[in-house]
Amino acid sequence: MPLLVMKFGGTSVGDLARIRNAAEKVRREVERGFDVIVVVSAMSGKTNELVGWVEQTSPLFDAREYDAVVSSGENVTAGLMALTLQEMDVPARSWQGWQVPLKTTSAHSAARIEDIPRANIDQKFAEGMRVAVVAGFQGISPEGRITTLGRGGSDTTAVAFAAAFDAVRCDIYTDVDGVYTTDPRIEGKARKLDRIAFEEMLELASLGAKVLQTRSVELAMRYKVKLRVLSSFDETDENSGTLVCDEEDIVEQNVVSGVAYSRDEAKMTLISVADRPGIAAAIFGPLARAGVNVDMIVQNISEEGRTDMTFSCPVNQVPRAEDAMEKARASGEINFHGLVADTDVAKVSVVGIGMRSHAGVAARMFESLAAEGVNIKVIATSEIKISVLIDRKYMELAVQALHDAFGLDKAA
Repeated sequence: MPLLVMKFGGTSVGDLARIRNAAEKVRREVERGFDVIVVVSAMSGKTNELVGWVEQTSPLFDAREYDAVVSSGENVTAGLMALTLQEMDVPARSWQGWQVPLKTTSAHSAARIEDIPRANIDQKFAEGMRVAVVAGFQGISPEGRITTLGRGGSDTTAVAFAAAFDAVRCDIYTDVDGVYTTDPRIEGKARKLDRIAFEEMLELASLGAKVLQTRSVELAMRYKVKLRVLSSFDETDENSGTLVCDEEDIVEQNVVSGVAYSRDEAKMTLISVADRPGIAAAIFGPLARAGVNVDMIVQNISEEGRTDMTFSCPVNQVPRAEDAMEKARASGEINFHGLVADTDVAKVSVVGIGMRSHAGVAARMFESLAAEGVNIKVIATSEIKISVLIDRKYMELAVQALHDAFGLDKAA
C-alpha cells in the first residue's frame, strides 16, 4: 500500500468531537487505498496545563521528569484517536515514542531525532493494521528515558516519519487552510498560496509565520518530503491547502511570495566598543553561551579605534543579553561605554525565491515604506529575504504597504 502521513495539531484534536472529525479524514484516506501514519499533538491547552503543573510542583525541575509529564498529553490523544478509528471499523493502534522506537538525543525538552527504525510498525502493517497513531513530540533517549522535541515538535515528528517510511506526502492539518502571503488578520487581501518552495517556507517560519515549525521545514527540505498544509475543519481534496515542495515543482512564481513579521523584537546597541580583531567573537560568544538568539547585526564605521555594534534579539531575552554583556565587561573580555536596548521595535520581512533573479526588490521595499513615513532602523538581507527593524507601532502599516507594493493579492 502507498503510505500517507497525516498530522493533527492541538486545535484539530481539542475535544472528542474534533478527534472524531479528524478520524473521519483518516478513514477516507484508508478507503482511497493508503496505509496511514497519524501523528497527533496533545489536545488544545493540555501541554500548557501540564507544564504549569510541573513548574508549580518543582520550580527547579528535573528535565527528565518534566519530559515524562509533558509528553503524556500526546499519549492521551493517540489512544483516543485509535479508539475512535476502531469504532469506525478501521484497524488502528496507538504508538508511544518508545514503542516505535523513535530514537533521540539525550537533550531533554529539546531532543533531536536520530533514528526511526521501521521494523515494528512495518510488521503491524503486514499483519493488517491500516493506521498507526503515533504520539508526536516525543521519543526515547539512549539511556531509555522519555524525551520531548520542544514546542511544535509534532510537526517534526510527522516529517521524520514521512522521510523514514518513504511516504507519498505529509499532510499537516491545522486551524488554517494553507499558507498565506501574509497574516490575513492584518491584511484582508492576503491570498492563499497553492504552492511554496521549501526555502521560502523555511524563511517565513523562521521570521515569525506560525504555520509550520522551522525544524520540520528543514527536515522536509533535506529529505525532499512533500508537505501539505490544510485545515482540519474544512472539506478537503487532493487540491486543498498549500503544497510545500521543491522550487522546480513551481511553474509560475511571484518575485516575492510573502511578507512575514515578528512583533516581539528588541534592538540592542553596544556604544563605543574597542574595535580590534576578534571583537565580534568576544561579543557574540558570551551571548550564544547565555542562550540569546541574535538575528540582525550591524557594525558602524570605526572612529579612533572605537565602534558601535547593533544587534536584534527576542524582547524576552533582553535581560539575559544585558547580563551577558555586563559579565563580559567585568571580566575584561570586552570594553564598551554603554548598552542601549530599544524594546519597542518589530521585524518585517519580504521573502521570495524570485529575488535571486530580479533586481530592484530592495528599492521597491524601501520606497514603499518611505511613502508611508516608516523609518528603518536596521536592514538585513539574504539571497531570498530582506528584513528591516522598524518602530512596532508601524508594523501593521508596513505589512499592508509591502503586500500592496509587491502585488501579493494577485497570482503570478
